[in-house]
Amino acid sequence: MAKLTVIIPFYQKEPGILRRALASVFAQEFNDFDVIVVDDESPWPPDGDLIDFSEAEQARVRVIRQENAGPGGARNTGLDHVPAASDAVAFLDSDDTWAPGHLAVAHAAMTHFSADCYFASIAGGDAFYYHFGVEDLEKTEATVLLNDDPLLIEIPDLTQVMLKNWSFLHLSAMVIARPVFERVRFDAALRLAAEDVLFFCDCVLAARRVVLSGAAGAVRGEGVNIFHGVDNDSPQFLRQQFNTWVALDRLESRFAERPAEVASLRAYKQTARRQALWSQARRVRHRKLPQFDMLARWAVRDPRLLASVVGLAVGKFSR
Repeated sequence: MAKLTVIIPFYQKEPGILRRALASVFAQEFNDFDVIVVDDESPWPPDGDLIDFSEAEQARVRVIRQENAGPGGARNTGLDHVPAASDAVAFLDSDDTWAPGHLAVAHAAMTHFSADCYFASIAGGDAFYYHFGVEDLEKTEATVLLNDDPLLIEIPDLTQVMLKNWSFLHLSAMVIARPVFERVRFDAALRLAAEDVLFFCDCVLAARRVVLSGAAGAVRGEGVNIFHGVDNDSPQFLRQQFNTWVALDRLESRFAERPAEVASLRAYKQTARRQALWSQARRVRHRKLPQFDMLARWAVRDPRLLASVVGLAVGKFSR
């Protein structure tokens, strides 16, 4: 039985994307793995992307089909079906690819340093401008050097650092060991936003040790996923911001005794409020009704939303 299980949530509308991801999996230098593809009621079925692989490669891939539950729900299904012999889980979004040495570096680092959680860097195109690599953290944060080549570090105050800006983290560059994946799951209800951030924090809190690598573990792709089309004018944008606020609110309760983390989370919560309200103001300018049901649901959970409404109105009139 394989030592590591690869989990790929799959929801795509065009052929070839899963084939590209799996090709990068089978090109790994470390090859003691099996693969779980969770078909999240994908418009394009995964079977067509498997036929070009050898029988031996296809035999290592298990496809689990389910009703659409979103990316978090699909990953949870994968986690629930990890074989008992697997020591670790590596995630890969179906529109991303891995660098050939990703699993080898992850396995060696986690084994040598007794780590339960591993993050590599990820590269991407111009649309991925906000992301930065692990090596950039050495310039701004207190880090502990574990290895030069490949660069491996750990950060004593990792939760504080990641809650200031978590743009160096990505699921496709993440590996977690059994003590973590047996305990932690995604909040599948937080579709469209922030379930990954909540998962990152819960894994870090559950891990005995976290190792970060400057090596490029993955490359971000351009497939069709749940985030595409959700811009500031999308009807889904308000729900996305609400889900972001919910995740941040839950994180605040986890870090109630850590003032620095709480301050970062409250700033992000206020940003979510402002972006949500500006989106509704744009609807009004385009002669569309605000999404009152969603706003009311948010206000019940978060009375400060009303104060933000007043602040937005005062600012507009003062200008």
